[in-house]
Amino acid sequence: MPRFTLSPRGLLACLITACLAQSVYAADAPVAASAQTAASNSAVLQQLPFSDRTDFESAGKGLIAPFKGQVKDAAGKVIWDVQAYDFLLKDQAPDSVNPSLWRLAQLSAHAGLFEVSPRLYQVRGLDLANMTIIEGDDGLIIIDPLTMAETAKAALDLYYRNRPRKPVVAVIYSHTHVDHFGGVRGVIDEADVKAGKVKVFAPTGFMEHVMSENVFAGNAMSRRAQYQFGSLLPRGERGQVDAGLGKSTPSGGTITLIPPTDLIEKELETRTIAGLDVEFQLTPGTEAPAEMNLYLPQLRALCMAENATQMMHNILTPRGAQVRDAKAWAQYLDSSLARYGDKSDVLFAQHNWPTWGGERIRTFLADQRDMYAFLNDRTLHLLNQGLTPLEVADAIKKLPGTLDQKWYTRGYYGSLSFNVRAVYQRYLGFYDGNPANLNPLPPVETAKRSVEAMGGGAAVLEKMRAAMAKGDYRWAAQLGNQLLFSEPDNGDARKAQAESLEQLGYQSENATWRNMYLTGAMELRNGVPQHAGTSVSVDMVRAMTPEMFFDFLAIRLDSDKAVGHDMTVNWSFEEPNRDFNLTLRNGVLTHRTGLNPEADAGVSMSKATLEQISLKQLDFPTAIQKGLVKLQGNGKKLGELMGSLDTFGPQFNIVTP
Repeated sequence: MPRFTLSPRGLLACLITACLAQSVYAADAPVAASAQTAASNSAVLQQLPFSDRTDFESAGKGLIAPFKGQVKDAAGKVIWDVQAYDFLLKDQAPDSVNPSLWRLAQLSAHAGLFEVSPRLYQVRGLDLANMTIIEGDDGLIIIDPLTMAETAKAALDLYYRNRPRKPVVAVIYSHTHVDHFGGVRGVIDEADVKAGKVKVFAPTGFMEHVMSENVFAGNAMSRRAQYQFGSLLPRGERGQVDAGLGKSTPSGGTITLIPPTDLIEKELETRTIAGLDVEFQLTPGTEAPAEMNLYLPQLRALCMAENATQMMHNILTPRGAQVRDAKAWAQYLDSSLARYGDKSDVLFAQHNWPTWGGERIRTFLADQRDMYAFLNDRTLHLLNQGLTPLEVADAIKKLPGTLDQKWYTRGYYGSLSFNVRAVYQRYLGFYDGNPANLNPLPPVETAKRSVEAMGGGAAVLEKMRAAMAKGDYRWAAQLGNQLLFSEPDNGDARKAQAESLEQLGYQSENATWRNMYLTGAMELRNGVPQHAGTSVSVDMVRAMTPEMFFDFLAIRLDSDKAVGHDMTVNWSFEEPNRDFNLTLRNGVLTHRTGLNPEADAGVSMSKATLEQISLKQLDFPTAIQKGLVKLQGNGKKLGELMGSLDTFGPQFNIVTP
């Protein structure tokens, strides 16, 4: 295989686009908030309990040392800059930001080293996630070493400047998303792991899900993540203000991975680490397919990983992933409440700020449980009455009871509208049951016919502008989408659609929705950004099994090109000694273990050579010339296979055809 085409985020479970270079365009700037948007945002101030400042006290509690500077990579490029968010120092939200989101953005701007409780510390605000540091008897236990080695090292250095320098003796990965393991080489050395000096704990299935969760759809997921996290937007009042779970993701840096030495396999399992008992609670199928909470009995501290954050989370993340199980999520939260609610003085998670006090912890867990249970049960209630996904989303206006007035159930990252549609998808799939939607025309053909039926492009644009004048931006955006997919080069339509998306973004309480609206508007004004990308994560490529390599090879195969080139190919790895045979038949590539004695061709190499080719450190022809790859049989057949592989373009269109 000549090369992989995955970006780092295509390889990783969180699929965040932190490694993409930020681009700020010099072309058309965003418009100001309209009068309707300003009025909509102003009304929010009367709808929610802004006088409650408890979260501000919690976000700043225990601050030992603030972090005000930058984190740079080895080349001196800034990958993290806390001061980029200094515009949030204003008390009053501007008209272009929903006041509820502005409040959250101010809270997540707290950056530094915090004491959660004696022996328990967090570094927050140096990455999307938090890094938790526990002082054991003979060393440090680190939970979730952030996204990049550079930010993780900066976080540990900040700790060491303010606390006694003890060695790190254990790292715990709470789950399979990159912002919770990617910085591991910034805090430990793999040589110490191999020597038994450092242990790495993870939930069962960790490596399989890290690799498989996003490799196969990685290219598309990476592009969509640019929208979700607003990674290419400028920071500011008309740009990116937050990512919901934290400020943002690092803009560059080094994603790393050291495989776990110890897997937690039982539902409840206690290990003694650095003199402290750690009770692990597996929670598969919740926020990640492999995830676990932790309880520290000597510290009376409960870590909820990413299962209970200070907001509503995603049942289906907009960047794309498998739909999560809201029912199981609620059940695991109830189990945590029942098991640890009376035994915890502090609850902390790997995003946002902690919750202190037994009564507050129990209420928090119960409310979070009720929220996810409601999403599941109310959606099922309505779909069983025949409502379609969009009808369910429109029918569920808010959370029931007092949940709607709790800050920690607001839709800053997940959203009520998106989540109930995700629950519908989990149970019934994407089809809404209407035969008219069994085989609809694709977007461009639908748009052309719709625009023609409405009287042509000029008439649609007029209707769109009329909707915008009334502040009906949702309808304006729907009209604009039809017009653009019918007439993608219509400059007036692009401008109008950008303005409608900007107003929707300005009004959004949800950080990721804001980012998606504003990124779409930016691309309509200035085109799809191009970037050089970065090198693929070395550790992630090394972690890929041969089976994963062949699965991805099958995904890259263009079946139209491959039809008529049936073949069998043996593929042997010298180190480790493993054999496979590939079958190309009917334009479909499959693989089995073992060799096929009647194969048309054979390939032999070490896995290390495959890794070099995957990382573009070596090309296939050069490897053959150097004897690192040996070919047997009909080499022409192998050439036909390689010639049928596609390279995925990372920056495909989204808001235009």
